[in-house]
This record gives sequence, C-alpha cells and structure tokens, in this order.
Amino acid sequence: MAENGAFEKRSSESSESSDRPSVRREGVPCWVDAQLSDVEAGRRFYGELFGWTFQDEGEPEESPYRAPGESVRACLDGEPVAALVRKTDGRMPTVWSVYFHTPDAAALTARIRAGGGQIVTPPHPVGDLGTAALAADPDGAVFGLWQPGRRTGFARRHEPGTFAWAELYTRDTEAANAFYGDLFHDALFGPDASPDFGRARVSDVFAAEMPPHFLVHFLVEDVAAGLATVARLGGRVRVPPFETSYGRVAVVSDGQGASFALLQR
Repeated sequence: MAENGAFEKRSSESSESSDRPSVRREGVPCWVDAQLSDVEAGRRFYGELFGWTFQDEGEPEESPYRAPGESVRACLDGEPVAALVRKTDGRMPTVWSVYFHTPDAAALTARIRAGGGQIVTPPHPVGDLGTAALAADPDGAVFGLWQPGRRTGFARRHEPGTFAWAELYTRDTEAANAFYGDLFHDALFGPDASPDFGRARVSDVFAAEMPPHFLVHFLVEDVAAGLATVARLGGRVRVPPFETSYGRVAVVSDGQGASFALLQR
C-alpha cells in the first residue's frame, strides 16, 4: 500500500538541518502549518502529542496580517518545526499544508501555470520572514511555496516530533511524476538528492472519492503509542497502521479534523 515510485531516492540520514545545501534546493519541503479554528486547542493537542512548545507570532514585525494569538510557531527544544494558524474564514478547510522551498516564488508560479497547475494565492510577503504562495497541481492537490527571507524553514526534521515525509495522494500517478519531476527535478533526481515526498494513488489508502491531497507525516518512535495518545487527546484514527516503502504509517486527525500521519521508521 502507498508505495511511492519515482520519488523514492533517499539517503540513510535520520536528521538534517534546514541550512544544509540539499534542503535549499527548489522543491524540498521546508515548512508545514495547520489551519485551525481554535489555535489554543491545537496548542494543547500537539503540545502533548509531540512535546512542542509555542511562540506567539502575532507581533506586527512577525506576522503583519494577523492579530496576536492568531498564529503560533511550534518549537521542539526551542527550534521551529511547524506553525498553527487560525482560520480567518470558516469555509476554509481544516488542514495541514506542506511548503516547498524556492529561491524565486514568482518564477516558480509561472512554471506551475505552464505545467497545467493553478495559483491559489499569488506570492505575497510575510513581513521580512519571506514570501509565501499556495498552488494546486493539475489534479487539484494544494501545496505551498516558501521563498526565504529572514526565516528559512524547519530548524529540525527527521526526528521524533518533527516533519519526516509528505505523501501526495493523487488519481494519476504518471501525471504527478511528470508535473513534479519537471517542476522539482534537482530536488528529486539531482546529485545527492534525498526526497522527502512521494506519490501514491488515492485509492491505495483512502476511499476513491477522497480529493487528491498532500498528507504531512510526523516521525514518532512508536506508532501504536502515538495512536493511543491521539485517541486520549480527542483525535481520531482515520487509517490504521500499514506498511509503506518509507516506514510504518497511520493516518489520524486532531480534535478539529486536521488530518496528518504518524510515521515510524
């Protein structure tokens, strides 16, 4: 189940700093955030599940478009690993999103359009932290772009409580291979490439009517223990543990419905 094909080239390293050269290649996952109705509830849930602490990003110089308490940076041992953001519109999905590094968001959005994708939110500055955008691939799966300014992205990954993988669930894996292989060729296939995302058919794991999407994976030491904690905190198990080419995975959601995966390697 959920075997990823063309994107499977990986190294044996268990962790990397976001400042390593390979992470700065265009197309490498560099950040994740959750859009939630209740950020405070999210702090309680993820703080206990992953051991995260939180820093308010509401000051004007940090997040000029949000009031205090609307966005918090999640940290592990004081280093940033994710963010929780309050939804400004109740019609927005409650979802975890993955952002891919780019040195030039405007140029990348032009290439996304040329490849048959769409731009959901055009590139826009986030203070002096960087430039963000949201896009969708030809199958409709939404992903983010991040052009660093003062903030580069993850300070830690590939260790318990941090980002470890993003799986694209799509209806057309061949089209996904062509689109992302062209868009992020060096990150996927370049020298010393160590991709942090793959692709699988939606129907491999989810009901056929599930829309195409990226599923963010967080590393845990023990999936079974993680599932017990998720249930105790009011979350739900969406897909019981199954084996993949990149580890043992279970799909869960928090108490507000944002889905993510626990990954044991």
